[in-house]
Amino acid sequence: MSNEPIALSKALASFDALWSPRIVTRVNDYDVRVAKVEGDHLWHVHDDTDEFFLVLEGELRIALREPTGERTVTLPKDSVFTVPRGTEHKPSAPSGAKILVIEPTGTPTVGDRHDEIPAHVDATTGHRLDL
Repeated sequence: MSNEPIALSKALASFDALWSPRIVTRVNDYDVRVAKVEGDHLWHVHDDTDEFFLVLEGELRIALREPTGERTVTLPKDSVFTVPRGTEHKPSAPSGAKILVIEPTGTPTVGDRHDEIPAHVDATTGHRLDL
């Protein structure tokens, strides 16, 4: 981790891979990750942790399967949303987006339970940021 300020625009410009987050910093036991996303992720669940999303550019949609049924939240630029632990969800960005995600260090991007992982989704706990 850097002990210098990190420009998120520079961090995002340092890689091209979609659905493959880079860890920009850590806060206590949490990773702060940035990612470029486009198309669909996959249905998945984080059993023991919430997942925080901030949209930096574009628009992110998050489909949710809740006890009351399915719904989709739409997050335009500068919006935040937290998916509660144990909630099955599927992020998507039909026109592409750049996002910041906060979750405990070591949390897999595909959750604890998930659908089959498509080739375009990187099943990772986050990659080191190379600036």
